[in-house]
Amino acid sequence: MNDSVAQLFTLFLWLLIVAVFLRSLLSWFPVSQDNEVARLLYRVTEPLLDPVRRVLPRTGMIDFSGMVVIILLYVMIAVVERAAAQ
Repeated sequence: MNDSVAQLFTLFLWLLIVAVFLRSLLSWFPVSQDNEVARLLYRVTEPLLDPVRRVLPRTGMIDFSGMVVIILLYVMIAVVERAAAQ
């Protein structure tokens, strides 16, 4: 794999991790629906979080989908870095 492509994809995955983390933090605070940052985070992260939420069993008020997505993104980073090293 081309090293620069691997670095660019790894950067993209890190940005997704940050977005999921920020979205998780925002869920703890009352945020207006008109907030542009909150809407952007929702549009970026919901396609990742929704399928995981549908698969995970309900755990009451705690939503583990963000943690699962972050772990999966870390695994993807490891795979990309390993492929780039070969």
